[in-house]
Amino acid sequence: MVSPELSQFHVSQVMAKQQPGRSRPAFVGGVLVALVTVWALWSVMSPNPSFSTKFSSGSGLDCAAAAQGGNLRHDPPAATFYDDPTLSYSIEKPIRDWDEKRREWLKHHPSFAAADGGDGDRILLVTGSQSTPCKNPIGDHLLLRFFKNKVDYCRIHGYDIFYNNVLLHPKMHTYWAKIPAVRAAMVAHPEAEWIWWVDSDAAFTDMDFKLPLHRYKNHNLVVHGWTKMIYEEKSWVSINAGVFLIRNCQWSLDFIEVWASMGPQTPNYDKWGKILRSTLPDKLFPESDDQSGLVYLLLKEREKWGDKIYVEGEYYFEGYWLEIVGTLENITERYLGIERAEPRLRRRHAEAVNEEFAAAREPFLKDAGYGRWSWRRPFITHFTGCQPCSGKHNQMYSGESCWDGMQRALNFADNQVLRSFGFEHPDLLDSASVAPLLMDFPA
Repeated sequence: MVSPELSQFHVSQVMAKQQPGRSRPAFVGGVLVALVTVWALWSVMSPNPSFSTKFSSGSGLDCAAAAQGGNLRHDPPAATFYDDPTLSYSIEKPIRDWDEKRREWLKHHPSFAAADGGDGDRILLVTGSQSTPCKNPIGDHLLLRFFKNKVDYCRIHGYDIFYNNVLLHPKMHTYWAKIPAVRAAMVAHPEAEWIWWVDSDAAFTDMDFKLPLHRYKNHNLVVHGWTKMIYEEKSWVSINAGVFLIRNCQWSLDFIEVWASMGPQTPNYDKWGKILRSTLPDKLFPESDDQSGLVYLLLKEREKWGDKIYVEGEYYFEGYWLEIVGTLENITERYLGIERAEPRLRRRHAEAVNEEFAAAREPFLKDAGYGRWSWRRPFITHFTGCQPCSGKHNQMYSGESCWDGMQRALNFADNQVLRSFGFEHPDLLDSASVAPLLMDFPA
């Protein structure tokens, strides 16, 4: 179990002059080359080429569809929910019959019905940060590294990503800003079955691991936490709302509506702060926050919402950085040991097929465990309390430990990405330096 306390062609053309006395076949060959060249250039320049790419299976495939898993140039004139003038992306205006609206949209866009996510479900990752420059001198650099990390993960697994850095509701600031972004993402992406919120200060530290969506087939919201701390201790840190997975459905819209009713855009904001503080014994500040609000709904409206909320505590759905960063070098050595003993895992391959090699490694990790004391790569390392942008970190640890920890985690993850490009960071504390890898590394 995870412990709660340490919570982006170049084209060149070569032309040969025809030599005197060249035979007719050579001349004909030159004409054919010229025709092929003209045809190829026309194909590139033509906005609507009259052929389709064919693969060995014999099936035609639209390039846009191949790249994104759906036909990006097909939007039929049939009316959908987007033609409803009363529709709103705003958190303040409820949407009803959303499941039917999504189903109708997908019927008109069948190419998106073949999901590209794991277990048949499309995923849209949503994250973001503030619109202004960071006060911490290295804050903007760190946020860029965190964003790159998420883009790398999404590229490897074929997920879409939306990075938001504006307040979609002017009054829903700080931790509440995520709710309007998630809500708008649901409407903007009816093809996505899941919206996956990941805080800006959380990094993917296992680029191979994929969400076990089969576990959540009967649930609509997944959050990291510990049920005992929720229902017995009533602790406001019994869950972490910085990373959550929410299904794109009517249930979720209804839940978000209730959850957001505790936010700073409502007249009852101060009242909710007092209610949450009196309900959760270890909550020491009177302000209403999203995490406490989620715990409150689990406690007080369990019969209404609880059966559809999965409290995940069996792997690092998000893990507390302080208990993780010190283990990264040892984890690296354990994985390298596996690869030294298994030549197949050392084979160079295109990044696009990385998932196959991840699956081949999995049998060697059966005894690694999950969470704390495991030597498996932690899935997500969350730098809770470090505040990389403002620099106002929790006083229980130094800023230096936060920044060094972020470097270690980000470079640890980056090494998994750079491996497919033939390089690595030899030192996890040196972000600027890389070294080339031998083809048979790490034999």
